[in-house]
Amino acid sequence: MNTFGERFRLTTFGESHGEAIGGVVDGMPAGVAIDLAFIQEELNRRRPGQSNITTSRQEQDQVELLSGVFEGKSTGCPIGFIVRNQNQHSSDYDNMKDLFRPSHADYTYYMKYGLRDHRGGGRSSARITISRCVAGALAKLALRELGIEIHAYTSQVGNIALDRDYTQYDLTQTENNAVRCPDAEKANEMIKLIESVKADGDTIGGVITAVVKGCPVGLGEPEFGKLHATLGAAMLSINAVKGFEYGEGFLSANKRGSELNDIFKTENGKVITTTNHSGGIQGGISNGQDIYFRVAFKPVATLLREQHTIDKDGKEVILKAKGRHDPCVLPRAVPVVEAMTACVILDHFLLNFSTKI
Repeated sequence: MNTFGERFRLTTFGESHGEAIGGVVDGMPAGVAIDLAFIQEELNRRRPGQSNITTSRQEQDQVELLSGVFEGKSTGCPIGFIVRNQNQHSSDYDNMKDLFRPSHADYTYYMKYGLRDHRGGGRSSARITISRCVAGALAKLALRELGIEIHAYTSQVGNIALDRDYTQYDLTQTENNAVRCPDAEKANEMIKLIESVKADGDTIGGVITAVVKGCPVGLGEPEFGKLHATLGAAMLSINAVKGFEYGEGFLSANKRGSELNDIFKTENGKVITTTNHSGGIQGGISNGQDIYFRVAFKPVATLLREQHTIDKDGKEVILKAKGRHDPCVLPRAVPVVEAMTACVILDHFLLNFSTKI
């Protein structure tokens, strides 16, 4: 299960401390202008060492496109790519070789496969999301030609949360601070909280909100291929994600239908809704309004403090982690959420070509 998507497909490979991370994108439409600088910038948004609230691991994450591009445009053939690892400190994990780190994939991987790569988590590492960001950047380039835009931002860190919906913020301000929050005042509070948590050798979770603008009516299938279900599967496949909700989400549970229904009307010959409680998706199919959803991330499981655990022989031991770790994944997860969203939207757009002639 290293492949995601149906028409627009990403297959990934690599481990955190291996030679490289890479993948193959199949189904990229032909003739799309490939802006390598844009793809690299998307990786730069995800890369480690960006600020003092992210891991200090220093990787340039330079992408190399190996195929599928000719004279600056996609050929329609598979696009192979690679990003080489250059700053691994594998010795930082030697003391964890025979231990199961609490809330990591160590135990489940070991029980499933009978062995595991303990260096940085191996295949379970969030470093694998590099491949997703490359594929997402390619998808964004295709969606750009269709007038579809995707914006994600940090809307909550710990108990510090934005108290207004996305329409009340200038999302172009998201990249103006280290935590990627469009509200400068709240961003400063979030940064201070992350710094405080980091100083304690601890970690903190939060929420990322994503918005898709310009999505046409009709994306998604009425039964098992519902658009929100595919988005949910994509988000829940991201490391550390614990929850997904779209539209009003769980707030819908305490509302009445009269409060929640989105009333249709015609404006300038176009069908719109007066509200958007549905989050731009009804019956599993996009309705032409903005699609918006929220993704909850747990705190990073690696703590720079002592924790009780067991080794592979079942003996109780004390673990004191070493190495370079994020105290909060939110700042670097924003581009990953955008990337997976782009992959889903483009995939459904290509699937929609087959629904009518």
